[in-house]
Amino acid sequence: MAVLVVGLGPGDPDAVPLAAVRALEGERPLFAPELDPAVAALLPRTPRALGPLDAIPADAVVAAPDAEALRIARALPGAETLPPRPALRSRAIGAGVARLAEVGAHLRRECPWDREQTAATIVPHTIEEAFEVAEAVAAGDVPRQADEVGDLLFQAVFLAQLLEESEAIDLGRIADDHATKLVARHPHVYGDAVAADARGVRGLWERQKRESRGQGVFHDLPVGLPALAYATKAQRRAAAVGFEYPDVDAALGKLREELGELEAAPGARELGDVLFACVAVARLLGEDPELALRAAAGRFRERVERAAELAAEAGERFEELEPAAQLGWYERARRAPGARPA
Repeated sequence: MAVLVVGLGPGDPDAVPLAAVRALEGERPLFAPELDPAVAALLPRTPRALGPLDAIPADAVVAAPDAEALRIARALPGAETLPPRPALRSRAIGAGVARLAEVGAHLRRECPWDREQTAATIVPHTIEEAFEVAEAVAAGDVPRQADEVGDLLFQAVFLAQLLEESEAIDLGRIADDHATKLVARHPHVYGDAVAADARGVRGLWERQKRESRGQGVFHDLPVGLPALAYATKAQRRAAAVGFEYPDVDAALGKLREELGELEAAPGARELGDVLFACVAVARLLGEDPELALRAAAGRFRERVERAAELAAEAGERFEELEPAAQLGWYERARRAPGARPA
């Protein structure tokens, strides 16, 4: 017999499922974390306090609000769950997002700063949070990623709150509509279309968007995007209709050609062509040029800071050195133990 983990709903006494209450009847040992008194009063018997999970008897029943029940079930991979794990996960996510939406609505009513915000004033914060997510991903910092994704999620929830106030649409409808759109854009998963690899999937997406919106090759290409993102998206749109280098070697050949033209005629136009060719190489390597450049800038920053530290340890001020001496310290920093590879 396996441990049974029972989800009690979002934690609201008015939303405890009847099936959960019935599952707690019987003689099996019942355990629960500390519960809201109103939720505990609905249980058919008083549970024992939940201690370390490795001390739970094999025939035990553990009852907890959905989010905590999911965490317990994940820690007990052999446990059975009510509802089944996929449904428990869905309910737990729904409860968490609903709580975040409730906090957003409360702040909108009670906080003077939040009351003054509009979509136009919030979007700069949204962009900032998106960049902070990218930075956390590039750093490989998982706890920070979770925190930054939470900040970005709240931005979306808050913008949805503003739309709801205008009676345009609410968060639930936005999420449901987007799920429907994702299903429609994945006919190779939910239908009969075939996509052998990620490149084929992108082709399906682009074709669907063009056909559904009746627009040309460069549909949905915001001119306000940062240059790297604009170049990447423009190339993807062109590749979706077959206008693409056949392989990385061809893209590298074009990059070499553009570098030659830049050497022959230095200037913004030729420099732009070199950067655009670099984006093409990145795409055919399967790399995001924004993330690649951000990582390179991060390595450069670390090495310059370390070069200044090494110079200081030798009694020299890095900013007062000649460029050749600075480069020497930089090379030492680049080769120093623990330095990130080039």
